[in-house]
Amino acid sequence: MAALRSGPDFIYDVLGIGFGPSNLALAIALQEPPASSGTDPLRVGFLEKQPRFGWHRGMLIDDATMQVSFLKDLVTMRDPTSDFSFLCYLRDRGRLADFLNLKTLFPLRIEFHDYFEWAAARVAGLVEYSAEVVSVQPVTEDGVVRFFDVTSRDPREPGGLTVRRTRGICVATGLEPHLPPDAVRSERVWHTSELLPRVDELKGSGTPVRRAVVLGAGQSAAEAVDYLHRNFPDAEICSVFAKYGYTPADDSPFANRIFDPEAVDLFYEAPREVKRSLHDYHRSTNYSVVDMDLIEALSRQMYQEQVQGQRRLRMMNVSRLREVAAGSQDVKLTVEFLPTGEREVLDADLLVYATGYQPQGIADRLGEIGKLCLRDDEDALRVGRDHRVETLPTVSADIYLQGGTEHTHGLTSTLLSTTAVRAGEIRASVLTRRAATTVDAVH
Repeated sequence: MAALRSGPDFIYDVLGIGFGPSNLALAIALQEPPASSGTDPLRVGFLEKQPRFGWHRGMLIDDATMQVSFLKDLVTMRDPTSDFSFLCYLRDRGRLADFLNLKTLFPLRIEFHDYFEWAAARVAGLVEYSAEVVSVQPVTEDGVVRFFDVTSRDPREPGGLTVRRTRGICVATGLEPHLPPDAVRSERVWHTSELLPRVDELKGSGTPVRRAVVLGAGQSAAEAVDYLHRNFPDAEICSVFAKYGYTPADDSPFANRIFDPEAVDLFYEAPREVKRSLHDYHRSTNYSVVDMDLIEALSRQMYQEQVQGQRRLRMMNVSRLREVAAGSQDVKLTVEFLPTGEREVLDADLLVYATGYQPQGIADRLGEIGKLCLRDDEDALRVGRDHRVETLPTVSADIYLQGGTEHTHGLTSTLLSTTAVRAGEIRASVLTRRAATTVDAVH
C-alpha cells in the first residue's frame, strides 16, 4: 500500500522527486513546525525509485573516509541544536566517545551512509520508495498553472500508476554515471558506481583476473585502483590517465572557503565572467583530484613492488584510451602514450570507467514542465537565489532544484557542503510563498 496519500483531493505543498541526502535534508527541514503559531504544517512527500535509501552504495569501500567534515551533515550548519545531527546519531549508536577519541573530522564513508539511513528511517512516513516518477504535468486554473500532477509507478507492479497533486516540486535526482562516447557497459566493462557489487560477483564466481584497467584521474579512479589491487592479489592493475600524475585535492583553509554558505551569495551575484573564473580557479577543490594520503599510499605501494621485483601497480600516465574491444571473457584495449604517439595493446579482464557523473537536464526528467522554465542567453536555466526555477508569468506552481545549478550557485550545488543550509533556504522560500498565496486567497 502506498505510504503517501494521492488523488486530486489531497494537495501537497512540496513533493520531492528523488530522496538522496539533499532531499533527505529537506524532508527534515520541512517537517519542522512553522515559526508562526497557528500556521498549518506543510504537506510534504518524497518519491524515490530505489527500493530503499541508498547513496553511492557501489563505492562504500570499507576503509574510505569522507572528504567533508561530519559537521557538514544534514542539519548542523542550519541548526546545530537539531537531533538529526551526526553527533546525535553517534550518541544513539553508542559511539560518541569512541569517535571523539579518533580526533578526526572525517568519518568512514560507510558510517556516514549509516547516518543517512538512520535519519531517513526517522522520516520514513514522508517517503515512498520504489516510486519512479514518469511524468509531471501542469494543472491550469483560470489560465494559471497552479499545481503539478506527479505520476509515479512501482516497477514491481507493471501498469500501476499513482498521481499526486502538488503546489511545488523539488527535484533532487542526483547525478548519473558519465561514460565516454560509444562506451558500453557489460560484464567486463564497468563504471565505478557499480564497483563493489561487481567485484563481489566476480570473486564469488571464482573468475580469475589477470589484468584490470581503470580509466580516470580523480578520487574514484584512485580508490578503484587501490580496491582492485587489494582484492585481486595476482592481477596487474593499470591506471590510465592523461595527466602526468594524480593531482592532490586542494583542501587548504582559504580554498575551502569556496564551500562556505556566504560564498554562494557572492557567486550568485557575481558577473558571468567572474563566475567562470571562480569555477576554473577552484576546480582543484573537487574535480579530477585525489586525497594526498591515497596518492602517497599508492606511490609507496609502487615503490615497494619495484624493490621486490614484482610490479602489479602500473601508472600509464600521459596516456589515452583509443580503442576498446570488449568480448564476453575479456577486453582488448589500445592505449596511446601521448608524447610519442606510441600505442600499446593490452589484453585485460576488466575495464573500469572512473569518468565521473553528470546531471540530467530538467527536460530529460520533467518533459513538458521544462517548457515552462525560463532560460538565459546561453540556454541555461534561470534559477533564483532560493533555488527556485524562474518560470513563465502564467505559472504560480514552484520548481525547486537541488543540483544542476553550478552555473548560478557555484561548485556546492551538488556537494554535501551546503546541503543543510540549502534545505533551510528552500524551506524558507516555501513558507514565504505559501503565506503570500494564503493572503492572496483571503483578499
